[in-house]
Amino acid sequence: MNIHQYLTFGDTMLLQEEMDGEFLPDDGTENEVINLYPHMGYQTLEGFGGAFTDAAGSVFAKMSKEQQDELIRKYFSPEQMNYQMVRIPVDSCDFSTHMYAADDMEEDEGFEHFSFQDVEQYILPLLDRAEAYCKRKLPIMLSPWSPPAYMKTNLNRKEGGALRKKYHSRWARYLCRYMKEYTDRGYHIQRLSIQNEPKAVQPWDSCVYSAGEERDFIRDFLVPEMEKNNLSHIELFIWDHNKERAFERACEVMSDKTEELVAGVAFHWYSGDHFDALSLIHEKYPDKKLILSESCLEFSKFGKEDQSVNAGRLAHDMIGNLNHGMSGFYDWNVLLDEKGGPNHTGNYCDAPFLYYEETKKLEERFVLRYYWHFTHFIQPGAVRIAATCYTSFLDVTAWKNPDHSIAVIILNRSGSDLPYVLRISGKLVKYTAKASSIITAVIKE
Repeated sequence: MNIHQYLTFGDTMLLQEEMDGEFLPDDGTENEVINLYPHMGYQTLEGFGGAFTDAAGSVFAKMSKEQQDELIRKYFSPEQMNYQMVRIPVDSCDFSTHMYAADDMEEDEGFEHFSFQDVEQYILPLLDRAEAYCKRKLPIMLSPWSPPAYMKTNLNRKEGGALRKKYHSRWARYLCRYMKEYTDRGYHIQRLSIQNEPKAVQPWDSCVYSAGEERDFIRDFLVPEMEKNNLSHIELFIWDHNKERAFERACEVMSDKTEELVAGVAFHWYSGDHFDALSLIHEKYPDKKLILSESCLEFSKFGKEDQSVNAGRLAHDMIGNLNHGMSGFYDWNVLLDEKGGPNHTGNYCDAPFLYYEETKKLEERFVLRYYWHFTHFIQPGAVRIAATCYTSFLDVTAWKNPDHSIAVIILNRSGSDLPYVLRISGKLVKYTAKASSIITAVIKE
C-alpha cells in the first residue's frame, strides 16, 4: 500500500502541503493509533452539493464571465470540488432579492397565471451554466419556505403561520405544478422536502407544521397528487430542520401508513452536534436516507474574520454527520455578496465564495478548502468504513471509494500538534496533525 496526504492549515492564510509516506509492518504500537477496518462497511455516499438560491444567482449575474467560469469549474469539476447535486427553494426564501411566488392569486384555482419569471431571472441561468459545464442534468432537491400568503393562517409569507386546512389540496397541486414546470423544461427533480424548518417562526418566509400535519399532508394530499401527475418517482423528505428533534419527528411522522411514502429525513446543523440523533433514526428506520440539506455560518453568531475556526466548526459537523449515517450533503448558498447577502430580512451568512461588487473581487473563503477535503476525495458511491481514534481532539472519518482507494479525513481543531499512527491491515504509518488543520490521507493498494 502507498499513502499520499493533503494538509490544509493556517489562521491568517490558507496553505496546502502534500506528503508521501510508506506503510511499515505493524510493530505493536498501542498509543496514538487511528485504526481503519475496510471490511466493516456502512452507508453509501450519494454525493455533495450546494444551494442555487435567488441571492446566489443575482450575485453570479454581476460577475465577469471569467469569474463565473472559475466558480462553476471550482464547484463542479471532478478535479476540484466535484459537486454532484443542487438544492433550490420553491419560491422565495430569506436569501432572495425579494419575496415572490409563482402564483399568489387566491382566485386562480387552476394556476392559469402560474409564472416562473422570478426563477428565470437568476436561478435558471446559474443552473444552466452548471449543467452546461457538467454536460449532464444535475439532480435537484426542491424545498418550500412558505406557501402563498393567502393559503396561510396569518395571511403572510413571513412570521410563521400554518397552512390552512382548506388549502391542503391546493398546496399539494401547487407543489406538483412547480415540479412539473422544472420537469417539462428538461430539469431533473430528484427529491422534495415537505417544508424548510417547519418548527421555526422566522421574520422571513416560513411556515409551521406539527408532526401530525406533516404526516397527514404527505399521506392524504401530496402523494395522491404526485401519483396523478406521474411524479411518484420523486423522493420525499421530512423535517428539513435541526438535529436536536429529528428523531422524535421521524417517529411521529413515519407512522400510520406514511413510513413507506418517505424516502428519508433532511436535517440542518444550527442547533449543535446531536450526531446520535442520526444514529437513532438509522437504527429505527435503516432504509431511510439521511441528508444534510442546509449548513452555513450566520454572521449574527460567528465572526466573518474567524475563517479557520469557522471552517473547523463546519468540518467537525461534516465528520460527525458522516460517521452517523449521512449519505448526502447540500451546503447552503454557493455564492453571496460581501455582506453575506442579498437577504431581504438582513439574515447575512458566510458562503464558500463572496463577491465584492465595488472592487469586482471574488473571494474564496477558507471553508471551501476545508470542504474540498471531503467533496474531492470521497467519491459518489463510496462506502464508509469503520475507524477508531485514540483521542477526542481528532475527528476522523474513513471511506472506501469505488476505485478501491481509501480516503481518511482527519481534523485537528486543537491548538496543539497531535501525532497519529494510521493502522490498517497489519501495517502502519506515523504522522503529525498540525494544530488547526485538516488532512486527507489517500491510501491505495
